[in-house]
Amino acid sequence: MGPRPVVRGTASARVCIIGQAPGVWVHRSGVPWDDPSGKRLRGWLEVDDQIFYDEDRFAIIPVGFCCPGTMANGGDYPPRRDCAPLWHAPVLDALKNVELTLLVGSYVQAYYLGKDRKKTMTETVRSWRDYGPDILLTPYPSWRTTGWQKKNPWFDEEILPELRRKVKARIG
Repeated sequence: MGPRPVVRGTASARVCIIGQAPGVWVHRSGVPWDDPSGKRLRGWLEVDDQIFYDEDRFAIIPVGFCCPGTMANGGDYPPRRDCAPLWHAPVLDALKNVELTLLVGSYVQAYYLGKDRKKTMTETVRSWRDYGPDILLTPYPSWRTTGWQKKNPWFDEEILPELRRKVKARIG
């Protein structure tokens, strides 16, 4: 669908959410997380739309800057690999007050954690404490995550309360 960077944030942002790549819905709207997965993510964070889209609180950047297209099974193709190495350093350098980074989804975790990530996304997310106090990990919040959460109740019991506590401490 061509490049359409959907990036938000100001130098005042305290929380940075790094997601995978804009899907078709977001590519068309130009608003990050403007889809059912965004609604689920905001639920995980326990923030409403007004707070979530406050660029002085949340910076939102994708690891891929264009919609990679949709596969026959309904999922999106992986993000392009050339965007993050080219654009993330200058974008993150401009976000001088970020105190918490949320790595959403396996593609983002693969890029940022590299060899330090575990064998699977589930193992990586479950090992969230290994990555430091300023980084938190979640699966991608698609409809498929509902079944994953049922199989992995520790996510709701351990990670979501910690995520909410850390976000609230940084954005009020």
